[in-house]
Amino acid sequence: MDVSGLLAQVLNGLQYGLLLFLISSGLTLVFGVMGVINLAHGSLFMIGAYAAFAITRLTGALWLALPAAVAGGLLFGALLERVLFRRFYRREHLDQVLLTFALILLFEEARSALLGNDFHSVPAPAVLDFSVPVTAAFSYSAYRLAVLAVCLLVAVLMFLGIERTRLGSAVRAAAEKPEMVELLGLDARRIHMVVFAVGTALAMLAGALAAPLQSVYPNMGDGFLIVSFVVVVVGGVGSVAGAFWGALLIGLVDTLGKAYVPGAAGLAVYVLMAAVLLWRPGGLFARGA
Repeated sequence: MDVSGLLAQVLNGLQYGLLLFLISSGLTLVFGVMGVINLAHGSLFMIGAYAAFAITRLTGALWLALPAAVAGGLLFGALLERVLFRRFYRREHLDQVLLTFALILLFEEARSALLGNDFHSVPAPAVLDFSVPVTAAFSYSAYRLAVLAVCLLVAVLMFLGIERTRLGSAVRAAAEKPEMVELLGLDARRIHMVVFAVGTALAMLAGALAAPLQSVYPNMGDGFLIVSFVVVVVGGVGSVAGAFWGALLIGLVDTLGKAYVPGAAGLAVYVLMAAVLLWRPGGLFARGA
């Protein structure tokens, strides 16, 4: 086996898994805390990627797109929660699915009207447009390593926020036992708004980071949404730690499968999900599972 090729695929799998973590951590918290099935979460990823494209085209600086994606995501998520999702918490899941499917259509129409239906490329920042020697025979993209570092930094900040702050404790409690939020005197509306805003910002940040790694195109978030739901199932609903380890596992299984067992790669992550559902229905890393 080519050691350099294996190392490259492992790094690609980790980088893909960490991007999945940014998406799925928001998805699992929204579902765990608010009980909302948000099919439009993949569209938020797409919005982040298109924001990176538009900002880079205007300014030539991708790094301006990253804080813009986070700030815009926080504001947009808070607005969506306040205006739309707050009215659907006590509704049937079918109503939530119809709402989020309608949002997908609205986001796609807005994207088409504003930026068209073409495929676009986003260049990596010039300062990171080189390869870093990893071994004597192998070099790896500096931008991909930077994506790894940014995602890991965000993961650390999320864990500290969830585990070490009062609001994080409230979010954790809401994810584990949502019915206890009001009984404990916690501000459920504030928790819901923060969770949805942070989830939106993470999805848009993931899109902005991924833009130079692939083309920016219509419906690009659909595939990430499906795999992110797999991550949520594998890791456990409402568990950020589960989303992290589940995303890394899925990222490695998917990437290595496509590289070394392409005929079965399309099934690998779904077979893994089915096995987890049979063995530990609550997820591999869910609290109390």
